[in-house]
Amino acid sequence: MASTQRPAMNEDDVEAFCRHLDNFTPGELRRLSEHFRPDLVYVIENDILTVLWELTSRRVVTAQQAQGYKDWEKNHDSTSAAEKLVGDILDVDKAAGLGLWKCLFALQSRWAHPNLDGMLDEIIHNGHNLLQENLLNESGHALDPELQAYQVEHKAKLRDLTQMLKENKTPGQSKEQEFPISSRYVELKVVSDRHFKKQMHQEHEALAAAGELNEYRLQRRMKSELERITPDRLFRWCFRTHRVPLSVMVSGVAGVGKTTLVQKFIFDWATGKHYQKFAFVFFFKFRELNQETMSLESLIRQTHPHLRDKLRRILEDPEKLLFIFDGLDESKTDLKLSRGGSNELCINPGDVKPVTVVVASLLKQTLLKGCSVLLTSRPSKLTNLETGVFHRVASIVGFLSKERKRYFSKFFGDERVSREAFAYVRDSQVLYTLCYNPSYCWITCTALKPCFAKAGKPQPAPRTVTQLFVSYITHVLANHMQERPEPQRMRDTLISVGWLAEWGIADRTLIFHHHQLQVHNMTFAPFLSGFLVENPQTDGCSQVTYSFLHLTIQEFFAALVHYVDYKEDKFRETMAKARSCKEGDYEIFSRFLAGLSHPATRAPLEKYVGKLSAEAAHKVIELLTEMNCGELQNRDILEGKRKLMNVLNLLFESRNKQLVCEVVGKDAQLDFSDLYLLPVDCTVLAYVLSCCEQIERLTLDSCFIQNEGLERLGRELHKVRELSLTDNDLKDKAVKNICSVLTHPKCRLEDLRSFMNMLNRTGPSVI
Repeated sequence: MASTQRPAMNEDDVEAFCRHLDNFTPGELRRLSEHFRPDLVYVIENDILTVLWELTSRRVVTAQQAQGYKDWEKNHDSTSAAEKLVGDILDVDKAAGLGLWKCLFALQSRWAHPNLDGMLDEIIHNGHNLLQENLLNESGHALDPELQAYQVEHKAKLRDLTQMLKENKTPGQSKEQEFPISSRYVELKVVSDRHFKKQMHQEHEALAAAGELNEYRLQRRMKSELERITPDRLFRWCFRTHRVPLSVMVSGVAGVGKTTLVQKFIFDWATGKHYQKFAFVFFFKFRELNQETMSLESLIRQTHPHLRDKLRRILEDPEKLLFIFDGLDESKTDLKLSRGGSNELCINPGDVKPVTVVVASLLKQTLLKGCSVLLTSRPSKLTNLETGVFHRVASIVGFLSKERKRYFSKFFGDERVSREAFAYVRDSQVLYTLCYNPSYCWITCTALKPCFAKAGKPQPAPRTVTQLFVSYITHVLANHMQERPEPQRMRDTLISVGWLAEWGIADRTLIFHHHQLQVHNMTFAPFLSGFLVENPQTDGCSQVTYSFLHLTIQEFFAALVHYVDYKEDKFRETMAKARSCKEGDYEIFSRFLAGLSHPATRAPLEKYVGKLSAEAAHKVIELLTEMNCGELQNRDILEGKRKLMNVLNLLFESRNKQLVCEVVGKDAQLDFSDLYLLPVDCTVLAYVLSCCEQIERLTLDSCFIQNEGLERLGRELHKVRELSLTDNDLKDKAVKNICSVLTHPKCRLEDLRSFMNMLNRTGPSVI
């Protein structure tokens, strides 16, 4: 667990905290501990040995019991050991429970763990209120019979609306699949940042768009800076603002599961599982609210007409109301939350204003003071917001390892197939890294289905991101046999789709209107439903909008069109935009462009769209050859290293050994020191090393590659003459990998540095 400099905690402070706990009866303390059980497990699992030492020193557990928990962790895992420890202590008596809380309070001065801070802060400042709130969240408010009848009807309608989780059509199906949300939903990791940082959200979106969220870095940050919260705790006490939040913003990149999280949140409320303190929950989608002006009353009547007769009575108790607005990034007008302009805000539910003004009025409490509001948005939309209005800003970070495995199991159904597919993806790392995002997970599973088919001859499994998306596209086309037009017409349609996608990338447009399809000579056809979705409006307007299933599919088509319909001037223009773009908008596009340059990668597509342009491939390879690895490392230190890693990703996608050798050069010196490298980066780097005969120097100091990264690099490190692995959190198991490098028959290694790791020796090692 991360440590930090904090005010020293003395025994007087600890005893004062214990006296505070004495104000609770044994039953109340038990209920508090049960409420915090998930947080207790999460905190303790991160450093169970330190907790056991503190518990033993304060005689809460015996040395023999502590050893039992250590053995349990060794034979199972830290989560299981933490669950057992917490369960055993809470099952004893109040004294044992007090002992656990006393130990955690004493450790607080040495730990920088936001969940620990949050628990202790809430117990001290809000403990008795929390007990009352928990009862209210379980049983709800006592309503008069007539209002309760409306509530029952409202819950039933929201339950029916949210009980089925829709998934995109799997190729070959005529309509979207539906599954009960209670059985299909896989928990998403949600974190709340200590301070809202616009830069952090921009960085998160850029990394996520590239499929490069560092799970190790994220887990480190979650321990020291980020509070992990479950959806049913979004409106719980926030120790950063020292209050129960009324306004919450949940952000997340495209496809990470914001709408699914909201759907599950509403379903759980409608079925009485949480937040019964809200007598009524109102749910709206920004994409359906792009009318010019309307009042809050009109908005509710339009979306929830069954409440029309009792609406004014319902709105009389704002503190019992929750308003949820999903997809702020899909609003055509900005949400203005600055301190100025308060004269424009609504005062009464009947005030007619633009929808974003109505939302701003709810957030700023000039309208229905005391109500609660939940918004979702992509991070990019948050950069221009006055975020001080929100009492909590949280981010969905998607799936970590366990959730990815669970998703594969639910998707494939067959345990053997799901295990084999997941093992393959996990081993490749390039595909595994993508799967933090539920949408990527779905695309990956769909593309892999024919590769792990139980019947017939399985198709070759993809190894790169480009190959994965080629597999997905060909799978869609192969399973739309009846809907698919004849080859030339289909090629023309895909050309139109490609130029639409390319224009959207350049213009940063994700939602397309009918007239934009017409401009690109495109008509929506049934076989396109595997790539494009129709978004019908439900606000009484007959207009339909269109969007790609995911931004990455749009980026793939934007790259593919240059091979299907190569035009030198258009290609040159696009490359100029890509080079001048500093926000990373063209990174994934560029990887697809590089990947499609290999004949074997694009060959499966030619069966359906005809011959792809060899001239385009030649131009792409020409551009890649011009890249200078040495020059990149001479620029701004970290920025140059990031760009170098991006170049290596392009080379990895190209699968062109000769090209790699030309770009990297003979006797190359590669320095990535101080740049966090994911296991996927190590996989990419290993591929580059495999293409080279020799590397003069490879510096990986403070890259946090850990044993897993070293294992991925190990097969190729014998080609390096000077290797530096300083400060990489390497443990004893890494010695085996290092020895295999040193004993390789063609080992060139003359200088190896590996100090500041966790190997069983001290000081530098120079061989």
